[in-house]
Amino acid sequence: MNALPRVYVVDDDEQMRRLLTRQLRSEYDVMCFAAAPHFLDAASALPPGCLILDVHMPEIGGLEVQRRLAERNLRFPTIIITGLGEVSIAVQAMKAGAIDFVEKPFRREAILDSIRLAQHHFAPAVSGVENAEVAKARLATLSVREVEVLNGLVAGLPNKTIAYDLGPSPRTVEMHRANVMKKMEAGSLSALVRTALAAGVHAKS
Repeated sequence: MNALPRVYVVDDDEQMRRLLTRQLRSEYDVMCFAAAPHFLDAASALPPGCLILDVHMPEIGGLEVQRRLAERNLRFPTIIITGLGEVSIAVQAMKAGAIDFVEKPFRREAILDSIRLAQHHFAPAVSGVENAEVAKARLATLSVREVEVLNGLVAGLPNKTIAYDLGPSPRTVEMHRANVMKKMEAGSLSALVRTALAAGVHAKS
């Protein structure tokens, strides 16, 4: 009997650890850590697995965990958990190498989709250049206004703020956003951010 794939959950919220364990245990071997230092202490001895990492934790936050793992050349395909509306933080995490992000509250299927995406990164990687070329080709189909809306979304701005910055009504921005999602072939905001970053779009600081 094959062992279940390993998933590491690092989150100081006990309820979130229990929720993820309950949602994932039928398909994955879930190992939880209540504090980032405990995970970092054990990381070098852990078998391969994907990492579900809360961005807000005492002592050491998710972005700092990513940085320390990178310094030690420890590779855990990472999914970041953020609060609702924290897209700008998620973008920072994805620039630092995170595979995906999910916003609280999330559905079980959303976290499972993210884990499946992360698992692809265990295999020899699909050509990054190839992925970038596909993303750039999709980006090239956007109008100038759609690119401006995309830049706002990648910066983590809500529709109303994008509308205020660019001039059109929030309703018009919503229409542009829908077109951007369709043309970039993104089924979720995280997928849109991932494709935009692959195409070379960068959030303004």
